[in-house]
Amino acid sequence: MAKEIALSKRAKISQAQQYMLLAVLGASLFLGVAISLVLHFIHQISFNAGVISEEDQAIVTYSNTIKGIGICKKPSGEVYTDEELKKCNPDSVEASSVPGSLRANILESIAASEALNSVPKENASECINPATNKSFTYSEMMELYNSAEDGEQRRAASSLIQICSALRVIPDALPAFKNEEALLSSLNKIFLISGWEPNSLSPTGSSSTSSIGKDLSTFSIGLSVEADSATTIKFLDNVERSIREFDIKRATIETVQGGVLNLSAQADAYYTSPSTLTETSKVIKSGDNEKK
Repeated sequence: MAKEIALSKRAKISQAQQYMLLAVLGASLFLGVAISLVLHFIHQISFNAGVISEEDQAIVTYSNTIKGIGICKKPSGEVYTDEELKKCNPDSVEASSVPGSLRANILESIAASEALNSVPKENASECINPATNKSFTYSEMMELYNSAEDGEQRRAASSLIQICSALRVIPDALPAFKNEEALLSSLNKIFLISGWEPNSLSPTGSSSTSSIGKDLSTFSIGLSVEADSATTIKFLDNVERSIREFDIKRATIETVQGGVLNLSAQADAYYTSPSTLTETSKVIKSGDNEKK
């Protein structure tokens, strides 16, 4: 009888141990799943936070670019809202509403530069103010720009400023592309005002990147003058005074009969690549934040 009772107690204890073991296994499994889920959620939150941070940085950069150029009026906050961008019309923006921007600096500083305006110019018909029958002054052109009632009028005023203000000197001095015809026309004019009419003009066809700057390119031209010393010196002086840079690399001067000088030279002319905005993209991978 006592033996049967002992066996019964031992069986109950063994069964209790089994239940306890199953409970521990169940709790361990539940804890493991819970920890895995927590780590997964932390990982997802960290990844999403990284994506949101990069999006915010892209929005700030985009807004700063717009503010720096002066395409739109300044935003009400730090960055532009979708509604502000939808209402933005570059042709309706006055220079005074975007102080310090590229647009304001061009219209208020460069276009009004007395040094650039001192470069002689030929009055084009579109630069004559019909009200005064004289060339438009900078203040008259800016008055037309600021008083424009719509985008079409402001575009017309902007075009007038580009052609008739000091801004015209910039593309003349350093074109944004390789324009051989314009270069030869400028060189031909230098010959003519120096009192020498060339028989022919042509570039050598050689083109290369300038060592002065990574955005500058050059192409070579040949110069030849056979005239008296006064005409030759006048030609060299006009080349030196030209708003367009002619960098003489090699030159030879020979004396021929009658005191005539024969000048042959090789020169480089410069042009620059147009400025562009480059759109970039960034790929964010899962786990990037953990590596930092």
